[in-house]
Amino acid sequence: MPQISTQEFERLPLRVHAFLAGVPLHDVWAIDLPRTRSGITLDELSRTASACLCTPPPIVRVLLNIRLFVGRLLGWDREPAATAWETFTRRLTTADRSRSLAPAGTREGLFRIVYRFENEQLLELINRTAHAAALSALVETANGYRFYFGVYVRSVSRLTPIYMALIDPFRKLVVYPSLLRTVRAKWNKAFGTI
Repeated sequence: MPQISTQEFERLPLRVHAFLAGVPLHDVWAIDLPRTRSGITLDELSRTASACLCTPPPIVRVLLNIRLFVGRLLGWDREPAATAWETFTRRLTTADRSRSLAPAGTREGLFRIVYRFENEQLLELINRTAHAAALSALVETANGYRFYFGVYVRSVSRLTPIYMALIDPFRKLVVYPSLLRTVRAKWNKAFGTI
């Protein structure tokens, strides 16, 4: 599952580029999906395939449970007081809010929804290790579809770069490839293959 260039990602006509201007893009991944018909949206995929990224595969659940256990022990996962940080939802325009298919701030697993458009979704997580955003987007291409998964990370303390360096090998070698394989499997189950 390829990690792609920032340049390829930034050429896409996505709201996130302007919306998260100034927030570092940590990395972005993509997976090509077969065309079974035109007009499939990320929203349709999420509804049909039971929210692809909300149900992690078993190996990812094991790693996540270990991380959550360590986080509880060290107090990493307590959300800071609302006065100590600014949620990305404060950047939403009236047009963003009216276009979103889900209310900003709605919990989705460990994350909160910032916005959910027809082909683009931004989720947010903030704790004592990082203020992160996960972007999912589905783009119809000449030969099929391309699903993008981008991660933005804003530092919240001196721990953030150390923490990200420690988890990067797990994210890049296990978590993201596994999640993208799950997206492909759910796509194939929901829409069939050609």
